[in-house]
Amino acid sequence: MELTSPAFSEGAMIPNKYTCDGADVSPPLKWGALPAGTKSLALICDDPDAPVGIWVHWVYYDIPADRQGLPEKVAPHDRPAEDGTQGKNDFRKIGYGGPCPPGGTHRYYFKLYALDTALNLPPGATKNQVLKAMENHIIGQTQLMGKYKR
Repeated sequence: MELTSPAFSEGAMIPNKYTCDGADVSPPLKWGALPAGTKSLALICDDPDAPVGIWVHWVYYDIPADRQGLPEKVAPHDRPAEDGTQGKNDFRKIGYGGPCPPGGTHRYYFKLYALDTALNLPPGATKNQVLKAMENHIIGQTQLMGKYKR
């Protein structure tokens, strides 16, 4: 599996537009080479460098397996036009919440999971609820890491 973004490359700085210092919209993502048998995808973005521990920026699941990515600025709706269902981030909001580190350079991991089933969780599920539902259903995974410093 592969996960890329036209907005930033692996290990590069995430543009201001996708952070709390800019428009705070989700970056465009592209993926491919999904394993055979993929029924749905899940996407989790988190920051392991947050002072309070891992901070969750985006939880998105039941993304149809035939999608090849997400456009920029996925709306913060339970079930956006791009299909799938969005969960709650650690800002206590549905959808994407961009990088907003209190200090220093933080890493942001966009993790994409190929699943052999749909999770069928209600909107607003947390990262932990999604991880629990994915247990024994992950058939592939990849990630893209970007950095941000205010």
